[in-house]
Amino acid sequence: MKKLLLHTCCAPCSIAIIDELKDKYNLSVFFFNPNIYPADEYLKRKAEVEKVCGEWDIPIIDADYESDLWDSAVIGLENEPEMGNRCPVCIGLRLRRTAEYASQNDFDIFATSLTSGRNKKAEVIHPIGLKLAQEFGVDFLDIDWKTGGRQERGTKMITDRGIYRQKYCGCKYSRNVK
Repeated sequence: MKKLLLHTCCAPCSIAIIDELKDKYNLSVFFFNPNIYPADEYLKRKAEVEKVCGEWDIPIIDADYESDLWDSAVIGLENEPEMGNRCPVCIGLRLRRTAEYASQNDFDIFATSLTSGRNKKAEVIHPIGLKLAQEFGVDFLDIDWKTGGRQERGTKMITDRGIYRQKYCGCKYSRNVK
């Protein structure tokens, strides 16, 4: 089986994806989300991803919380709306770390759960992943995870398991977005 590294942002966005990929690939989950604010929210989301991975015995790589790195990357983009110019920078930062880790650790493919988010568009995310795939020599699995009933299945899975569902994307600037 090919080795796939799945960047996950949270359990609600990734549970159906993990379930779908776990039998098709030698799957590992990569948790790198320096955008999540505040730190206690980051820890809640990470704990829920660990819970899901533990249920299926999926290895999880915790890439640490580097909020200062994210803050530096988005300087000047603080007033951008959700999926404005700040989001591709944030997505690029997280996928770059994922692709780099995949390349350095003999993964064949990397992917992200980000396209399952209601405000995250595959047409923004996929070009970033594909560019990084070329740069790091690792394939990128470019699936729009919102399709094929995955969102509905994921919602049912998190409800059935009592998994915490956050009310905002993650960064301090998305906290008050309705």
